[in-house]
Amino acid sequence: MPEALAAALDTPGLPWIALVALVAGTVYGFAGFGAALIFMPVATVFLSPTLAIAALALIAISSLVTVVPPAWRRANKAAAVSMIGVALLTIPLGVAVLRVTDPLVLRWCVVAIAAVTLAALVLGWRRQGPDTAPARLAVAGAAGFFGGAVGLNGPLLVLFHLSGRTTAEEARSNTIVFLSITGLAVLPVMAVQGLIDGRAIALGLLLSVPYGAGALAGQALFRPGRETLYRQVAYGIIGVSIVTGMPIWS
Repeated sequence: MPEALAAALDTPGLPWIALVALVAGTVYGFAGFGAALIFMPVATVFLSPTLAIAALALIAISSLVTVVPPAWRRANKAAAVSMIGVALLTIPLGVAVLRVTDPLVLRWCVVAIAAVTLAALVLGWRRQGPDTAPARLAVAGAAGFFGGAVGLNGPLLVLFHLSGRTTAEEARSNTIVFLSITGLAVLPVMAVQGLIDGRAIALGLLLSVPYGAGALAGQALFRPGRETLYRQVAYGIIGVSIVTGMPIWS
């Protein structure tokens, strides 16, 4: 483990990655989404997509004791549990794609998915139709796949919840619970497929400190009446992360 910790501390760009983890945690704390959209584009500038996803999955550990407990109390528990169950079935498929796909292709996929998601959010896209159980489970399955493949388990879920008919507080709570649990669930699947090593574990644990601190700060800032402001701030930060993380700069 000392060797793994030394390798993690020697990671190029570690201060920048830690700063991004802090910002991602803060936004996640007050907006209830956006952590992966902020973290992944920038993290993959310095890390391979596999290492970045592993680190992000380990970061989710801090969410279990920061933002998940209060979110769970306000969530639609039946919907959240059923969606998590479906996502657990599709995460292995996504990780299998991660294992065999060229890293540069994955980086462009991360940027493209984040950009499309941001555009839909900013333009106020709204889907048609009610929040039926089949629709929720289909979104959960797709979210699990993308979480395993590119570390972005949130975009489809965020668009589904924010453009639906649930209250803002319930949508935020359901999103937090789903993203935290499924994000962490990627880790054992990656381990089984041989994509986790000591450095990844050490790096993820190191980054969980700034991420957790940011999540607590963001949660303290959250006020139900300011959801529009939170979303606007989140959109701006996500946009900066997308531009910064574009592979053309490297």
